[in-house]
Amino acid sequence: MPPVTPPRSVGELMQRVENIAGLTLGELAQQRSFKTPQDLLKEKGWVGQLIEAALGATAGSKPVPDFEHIGVELKTLPISYQGKPLETTYVSVVPLTQLTGLTWEASSVKKKLAHVLWLPILAEREIPLIDRVIGHGFLWRPDAHQEQLLRRDWEEQIELIATGHVEQISGHLGEVMQIRPKAANAKALTDAIGPNGKIVQTLPRGFYLKINFTQSILAQEFGA
Repeated sequence: MPPVTPPRSVGELMQRVENIAGLTLGELAQQRSFKTPQDLLKEKGWVGQLIEAALGATAGSKPVPDFEHIGVELKTLPISYQGKPLETTYVSVVPLTQLTGLTWEASSVKKKLAHVLWLPILAEREIPLIDRVIGHGFLWRPDAHQEQLLRRDWEEQIELIATGHVEQISGHLGEVMQIRPKAANAKALTDAIGPNGKIVQTLPRGFYLKINFTQSILAQEFGA
Protein backbone atom coordinates (compact mmCIF):
# COMPACT_ATOMS: atom_id res chain seq x y z
CA MET A 1 0.00 0.00 0.00
CA PRO A 2 1.18 3.59 -0.52
CA PRO A 3 2.51 5.20 2.67
CA VAL A 4 0.15 7.36 4.72
CA THR A 5 1.00 11.04 4.34
CA PRO A 6 1.96 12.92 7.53
CA PRO A 7 -1.02 14.57 9.27
CA ARG A 8 -1.16 18.31 8.59
CA SER A 9 -2.71 19.17 11.95
CA VAL A 10 -3.30 17.74 15.40
CA GLY A 11 -6.99 17.48 14.52
CA GLU A 12 -6.23 15.34 11.47
CA LEU A 13 -3.95 13.13 13.55
CA MET A 14 -6.64 12.59 16.20
CA GLN A 15 -9.20 11.71 13.52
CA ARG A 16 -6.83 8.97 12.33
CA VAL A 17 -6.41 7.81 15.94
CA GLU A 18 -10.19 7.60 16.29
CA ASN A 19 -10.42 5.60 13.06
CA ILE A 20 -8.17 2.81 14.34
CA ALA A 21 -9.59 2.64 17.89
CA GLY A 22 -11.18 -0.76 18.51
CA LEU A 23 -9.26 -2.54 15.76
CA THR A 24 -6.99 -5.46 16.59
CA LEU A 25 -3.33 -5.25 15.61
CA GLY A 26 -4.01 -8.05 13.13
CA GLU A 27 -6.83 -6.11 11.47
CA LEU A 28 -4.71 -2.97 11.20
CA ALA A 29 -1.75 -4.95 9.87
CA GLN A 30 -4.01 -6.48 7.22
CA GLN A 31 -5.32 -3.04 6.23
CA ARG A 32 -1.77 -1.76 5.83
CA SER A 33 -0.40 -4.98 4.22
CA PHE A 34 2.02 -5.18 7.15
CA LYS A 35 3.78 -8.48 7.80
CA THR A 36 2.86 -9.86 11.23
CA PRO A 37 5.47 -11.65 13.38
CA GLN A 38 4.54 -14.65 15.53
CA ASP A 39 5.66 -12.85 18.66
CA LEU A 40 7.62 -9.77 19.70
CA LEU A 41 10.76 -11.48 21.00
CA LYS A 42 12.79 -10.67 17.90
CA GLU A 43 10.68 -7.76 16.66
CA LYS A 44 10.09 -5.71 19.78
CA GLY A 45 9.42 -2.50 17.85
CA TRP A 46 6.82 -4.01 15.51
CA VAL A 47 3.74 -2.56 17.25
CA GLY A 48 5.16 0.96 17.22
CA GLN A 49 6.20 0.62 13.57
CA LEU A 50 2.71 -0.54 12.58
CA ILE A 51 1.00 2.34 14.40
CA GLU A 52 3.50 4.86 13.01
CA ALA A 53 2.82 3.62 9.46
CA ALA A 54 -0.95 3.77 9.96
CA LEU A 55 -0.91 7.30 11.37
CA GLY A 56 1.74 8.81 9.08
CA ALA A 57 4.65 9.32 11.49
CA THR A 58 7.85 10.49 9.81
CA ALA A 59 10.64 10.78 12.38
CA GLY A 60 11.92 7.18 12.33
CA SER A 61 14.96 7.04 14.60
CA LYS A 62 15.71 10.78 14.45
CA PRO A 63 15.80 12.61 17.84
CA VAL A 64 12.66 14.61 17.05
CA PRO A 65 8.94 14.02 17.73
CA ASP A 66 7.41 11.24 15.61
CA PHE A 67 5.00 13.67 13.95
CA GLU A 68 7.71 16.20 13.32
CA HIS A 69 5.66 18.87 11.53
CA ILE A 70 3.05 19.17 14.29
CA GLY A 71 5.42 18.48 17.22
CA VAL A 72 3.69 15.36 18.60
CA GLU A 73 5.45 12.24 19.90
CA LEU A 74 3.72 8.83 19.68
CA LYS A 75 3.88 6.43 22.62
CA THR A 76 2.10 3.08 22.43
CA LEU A 77 1.27 1.81 25.92
CA PRO A 78 0.53 -1.89 26.52
CA ILE A 79 -2.11 -2.19 29.24
CA SER A 80 -3.79 -4.96 31.24
CA TYR A 81 -7.50 -5.80 31.45
CA GLN A 82 -7.59 -3.46 34.47
CA GLY A 83 -6.10 -0.62 32.41
CA LYS A 84 -2.69 -0.76 34.13
CA PRO A 85 0.53 -0.27 32.12
CA LEU A 86 2.38 -3.56 31.65
CA GLU A 87 5.87 -2.18 31.12
CA THR A 88 8.03 0.92 31.29
CA THR A 89 7.98 3.37 28.37
CA TYR A 90 11.13 4.11 26.37
CA VAL A 91 11.77 7.84 25.82
CA SER A 92 15.20 8.43 24.28
CA VAL A 93 18.88 7.52 24.24
CA VAL A 94 20.94 8.72 27.21
CA PRO A 95 23.95 10.91 26.28
CA LEU A 96 27.06 9.42 27.89
CA THR A 97 29.71 11.88 26.65
CA GLN A 98 29.94 15.60 25.74
CA LEU A 99 27.66 16.65 28.58
CA THR A 100 29.24 20.03 29.24
CA GLY A 101 26.57 22.72 28.99
CA LEU A 102 23.74 20.25 28.42
CA THR A 103 20.55 21.46 30.11
CA TRP A 104 17.11 20.00 30.74
CA GLU A 105 15.61 22.63 28.42
CA ALA A 106 17.76 21.40 25.52
CA SER A 107 17.45 17.70 26.34
CA SER A 108 15.93 15.09 24.04
CA VAL A 109 13.70 13.94 26.91
CA LYS A 110 12.04 17.35 27.27
CA LYS A 111 11.59 17.60 23.49
CA LYS A 112 10.15 14.10 23.20
CA LEU A 113 7.71 14.54 26.10
CA ALA A 114 6.56 18.09 25.33
CA HIS A 115 3.42 16.84 23.52
CA VAL A 116 2.63 13.11 23.52
CA LEU A 117 -0.04 11.04 21.80
CA TRP A 118 -0.60 8.09 24.17
CA LEU A 119 -2.14 5.07 22.48
CA PRO A 120 -3.16 2.32 24.95
CA ILE A 121 -3.21 -1.23 23.58
CA LEU A 122 -4.84 -4.13 25.43
CA ALA A 123 -1.85 -6.44 25.51
CA GLU A 124 -2.16 -9.04 28.26
CA ARG A 125 0.47 -11.74 27.76
CA GLU A 126 -2.18 -14.38 27.09
CA ILE A 127 -3.69 -12.44 24.15
CA PRO A 128 -2.11 -13.43 20.80
CA LEU A 129 -0.33 -10.52 19.17
CA ILE A 130 -2.81 -10.19 16.29
CA ASP A 131 -5.78 -10.12 18.70
CA ARG A 132 -4.51 -7.28 20.87
CA VAL A 133 -6.91 -4.33 20.72
CA ILE A 134 -6.05 -0.69 20.03
CA GLY A 135 -7.64 1.65 22.56
CA HIS A 136 -8.61 5.31 22.47
CA GLY A 137 -5.57 7.54 22.10
CA PHE A 138 -5.27 10.88 23.85
CA LEU A 139 -2.95 13.88 23.86
CA TRP A 140 -0.92 14.84 26.92
CA ARG A 141 1.42 17.62 27.91
CA PRO A 142 3.27 17.43 31.23
CA ASP A 143 1.89 19.87 33.78
CA ALA A 144 4.25 21.91 35.97
CA HIS A 145 4.48 19.24 38.68
CA GLN A 146 5.05 16.39 36.21
CA GLU A 147 7.77 18.35 34.43
CA GLN A 148 9.41 19.14 37.76
CA LEU A 149 9.57 15.41 38.57
CA LEU A 150 10.97 14.54 35.15
CA ARG A 151 13.52 17.33 35.31
CA ARG A 152 14.75 16.30 38.75
CA ASP A 153 15.22 12.67 37.69
CA TRP A 154 16.97 13.77 34.49
CA GLU A 155 19.33 16.19 36.24
CA GLU A 156 20.27 13.83 39.08
CA GLN A 157 21.12 10.95 36.75
CA ILE A 158 22.88 13.08 34.13
CA GLU A 159 25.06 14.48 36.94
CA LEU A 160 26.08 10.94 37.89
CA ILE A 161 27.07 10.27 34.28
CA ALA A 162 28.95 13.57 33.97
CA THR A 163 30.96 12.83 37.12
CA GLY A 164 32.01 9.38 35.93
CA HIS A 165 29.54 7.27 37.92
CA VAL A 166 27.51 5.76 35.07
CA GLU A 167 27.97 2.24 36.46
CA GLN A 168 26.29 3.29 39.72
CA ILE A 169 23.03 4.04 37.93
CA SER A 170 20.35 1.37 38.25
CA GLY A 171 16.65 1.15 37.51
CA HIS A 172 15.95 1.90 41.17
CA LEU A 173 17.01 5.52 40.75
CA GLY A 174 14.52 8.17 39.69
CA GLU A 175 11.02 8.75 41.02
CA VAL A 176 9.27 8.76 37.63
CA MET A 177 12.06 8.13 35.10
CA GLN A 178 14.87 5.59 35.18
CA ILE A 179 17.96 4.85 33.12
CA ARG A 180 18.54 1.29 31.92
CA PRO A 181 20.89 -0.40 29.46
CA LYS A 182 19.49 -0.44 25.93
CA ALA A 183 21.50 -2.68 23.62
CA ALA A 184 20.90 -5.59 21.27
CA ASN A 185 23.56 -7.59 23.10
CA ALA A 186 26.35 -7.28 25.65
CA LYS A 187 28.93 -6.61 22.93
CA ALA A 188 27.29 -3.37 21.73
CA LEU A 189 29.49 -1.05 23.79
CA THR A 190 29.83 2.73 23.53
CA ASP A 191 31.98 5.50 25.03
CA ALA A 192 31.14 6.98 28.41
CA ILE A 193 32.79 9.23 30.98
CA GLY A 194 34.59 7.05 33.51
CA PRO A 195 36.26 7.75 36.84
CA ASN A 196 38.82 10.58 36.68
CA GLY A 197 37.21 11.81 33.47
CA LYS A 198 38.74 9.11 31.29
CA ILE A 199 36.68 7.52 28.51
CA VAL A 200 35.49 3.98 29.27
CA GLN A 201 33.37 1.46 27.38
CA THR A 202 29.88 0.65 28.62
CA LEU A 203 26.48 -0.45 27.35
CA PRO A 204 24.29 2.21 25.70
CA ARG A 205 21.57 3.48 28.03
CA GLY A 206 18.00 4.66 27.55
CA PHE A 207 15.59 6.84 29.53
CA TYR A 208 12.37 5.00 30.50
CA LEU A 209 9.23 6.31 32.18
CA LYS A 210 8.34 4.21 35.20
CA ILE A 211 5.02 2.38 35.32
CA ASN A 212 3.76 4.44 38.28
CA PHE A 213 4.15 7.62 36.20
CA THR A 214 2.35 6.35 33.10
CA GLN A 215 -0.35 4.93 35.38
CA SER A 216 -0.87 8.41 36.84
CA ILE A 217 -1.19 9.84 33.30
CA LEU A 218 -3.88 7.26 32.46
CA ALA A 219 -5.69 8.03 35.72
CA GLN A 220 -5.54 11.75 34.92
CA GLU A 221 -7.12 11.12 31.51
CA PHE A 222 -9.64 8.39 32.27
CA GLY A 223 -10.25 8.94 35.97
CA ALA A 224 -9.16 5.38 36.75
